Amino acid sequence: MHCTVVDVARAVADWWDAFELWLTQLAFPFQVVLAVLVVVPLCWVAAAGIDRGVDVAARRTQR
Repeated sequence: MHCTVVDVARAVADWWDAFELWLTQLAFPFQVVLAVLVVVPLCWVAAAGIDRGVDVAARRTQR
């Protein structure tokens, strides 16, 4: 079987829908704990990556 981009996108969308349904059915304290343990570190990593990228771009433009 040959997977296309549409097949992969549909699979990701189906997975996300299932995850979102599971998440919204959790009790609020569990949602907060999950956010603290998963979302906050992901945001920190993204911010650190953006900061590093801006530093690299700034150094290149100053030369």
